[in-house]
Amino acid sequence: MRGAHTAAMQCAIGYRLSAIGYRLLHISEEDTRMAIFDRSRQLVSAAARRIPGGVNSNYRLGIAPTPLVFERAEGACLYDVDGNQLIDYYLGMGSMILGHSPAALVVAVTEQLQRGILFAGQSEVEFEAARLVCSLVPCAEMVRFGCSGSEMVHAALRLARATTGRSTVIKFEGHYHGWFDNILWSVTPPLEQAGPEAAPVPLPDSAGMDLVTGEHLAVLPWNNLALLEERLARGDVAAVIMEPAMCNTSAIIPADGYLAGALAACRAHGAVLIFDEVITGFRVAPGGAQQRLGVTPDLAIFGKAIANGFPVACLAGRADLMEQFASRKIMHGGTYNAQPVAMAATVATLNALADGQVHAALERSGQRLMHGIAAALSEADLVVQIQGFPQIFHVALGVSAPITDYRSSLAANRARYIQLTVGLLQRGVRALERGAWFLSAAHTDALIDETVAAVAATAKTLAYDKVAQ
Repeated sequence: MRGAHTAAMQCAIGYRLSAIGYRLLHISEEDTRMAIFDRSRQLVSAAARRIPGGVNSNYRLGIAPTPLVFERAEGACLYDVDGNQLIDYYLGMGSMILGHSPAALVVAVTEQLQRGILFAGQSEVEFEAARLVCSLVPCAEMVRFGCSGSEMVHAALRLARATTGRSTVIKFEGHYHGWFDNILWSVTPPLEQAGPEAAPVPLPDSAGMDLVTGEHLAVLPWNNLALLEERLARGDVAAVIMEPAMCNTSAIIPADGYLAGALAACRAHGAVLIFDEVITGFRVAPGGAQQRLGVTPDLAIFGKAIANGFPVACLAGRADLMEQFASRKIMHGGTYNAQPVAMAATVATLNALADGQVHAALERSGQRLMHGIAAALSEADLVVQIQGFPQIFHVALGVSAPITDYRSSLAANRARYIQLTVGLLQRGVRALERGAWFLSAAHTDALIDETVAAVAATAKTLAYDKVAQ
């Protein structure tokens, strides 16, 4: 256990009634000096007078026990205003693949700051960033940079519609492609409103959306190739957009042949296949999920790990599609696109990832963590399903079978999992409430072992609570 509010855990002995009688169970008591977050709570509450909810992204609302306020970060750890040191598995929602404040990146951006911040023109560092993306990513014959995944998804859809002359876009339940009106549909649809599994009802994920944008959107269940082929056969689809591995909902690997079949179907029916690799890109392999899974889409969106925490995203893809931006018929713009400091961070990050050694190390450390978490939770008799890549995996309580799509993900016990993350936070480990775990190059074996120990201690309290109920 880490942080200013830590002390040796005391043990008590509890009993539980099982089918074979009473069984001895060792339960770690809640230490009265475990991490507290009072200062964060106070600051967020005060900030809410000027910032709605005290946060600047709705995904930071409602975090238990409170949204946190941080002073600094280094390596694999965060340091908050309450004096807690936390092992970080949020990692900037997956961005910090090299860890916090890696030396080479800090040097690169500092040197660029001294040369200039924004030119409203081009810089050689952006040309180098483009070269690196094109050298690493299988689909990347050309690339355009932006600042967020949401805006680059918008650019990809506009490009696909313009080049095909069609309007309809197919997306999938549970896949998130940004918060814009034309794509924020059926990301977290309530099952009672979502319609039949084979023909989902498109549902907006926010009040205030322009519902007309949903008229050209078709929603399907993911991992069902027959339904996708059937819908494409109508001949009106401009693009199919998907996460090549479903990481916003669980961490679902595509079924054998699904991605290749989707590509073949798009080719047969004249649609553009778009991979949203904002999470998987540069994280699961130097060339993203498309390299690791062996299927090359027409277009792909990257973000997060591309610049290790700097606001960079890009759209990459076939030259015959991408060069249409240069015709001026298809608008893509942005004051901060390819901002030189962010491009310096991109070059430094991609150079560090290019040879695959970081990914190989994450493969080993991620497997160590996955196996450790599984053992700790199973030892406490908690039903668990852990799946995904070692670099980004998902932990679900209450399910024992693999999760294969959005609807099967709903069987997980989310409330119980949130209890787990709160207990972990109190023991110095910060894990996402939605079940995703991100790894960085800064997570050492010692930190992973410490994390597993925290999982084991917290799991025992959950097992005891389960019996008490």
